[in-house]
Amino acid sequence: MRFDIVTLFPDFFTSPLSSGLLGKALAKEIATVHLTNPRDFATDKHRRVDDEPYGGGVGMLMKPEPIFAAVESLPVLPRREVILMTPQGQTMNQAMFQELGTNYDQLVVICGHYEGVDERVLHLVTREVSLGDFVLTCGEIPALTLLNGTVRLLPGTVGKEESLKAESFEAGLLDYPHYTRPAVFREWEVPAILRSGNHAEIDRWRQEQQIQRTRDRRPDLYEKWLKDQEV
Repeated sequence: MRFDIVTLFPDFFTSPLSSGLLGKALAKEIATVHLTNPRDFATDKHRRVDDEPYGGGVGMLMKPEPIFAAVESLPVLPRREVILMTPQGQTMNQAMFQELGTNYDQLVVICGHYEGVDERVLHLVTREVSLGDFVLTCGEIPALTLLNGTVRLLPGTVGKEESLKAESFEAGLLDYPHYTRPAVFREWEVPAILRSGNHAEIDRWRQEQQIQRTRDRRPDLYEKWLKDQEV
């Protein structure tokens, strides 16, 4: 899978792209990441990528010309999505990562800055995506989240792919509690059921914990899960 990140700050991605499971996945070419700087496509002598908004207002906007030129310089794969990171977009979730990783060969991700981008950039875009209902200083942070969340679901990234099926949000519920050695730590003991060797009972306990945790911590998810069960 190919990722094209259109960013004014390519160095932002240097460490994350070489670290952890993401770095290993890229080393194995499970996915490839290409960084393109719109500033390289600015045509004036100052290489400006921003300007004042028409109609007045606070802040600056990213100009359309460098963004269009940057995106149009990229190769076009058959199954391609052009994504703008913006607080106004669809909020990321696990289902989105699964869809992107399954249905597309190429994700072009545009990182916004300043007060945003010129509205005409939306003629390039096929999807607007947000990290959440808040505003950050740059689009690189949510872009990295989208990249990480999608790549980790690609076959070969996670050593034991079975673990992906049991984690939070995969079944509409939060994950169950996890424990490892020692069996007792500062008087806190690992639940006896997990040490019983009875796998049927362990599975039942884990599902009960998922339901309880979701009900207590995320009532919104719990209500949705209940409706899905009825269907």
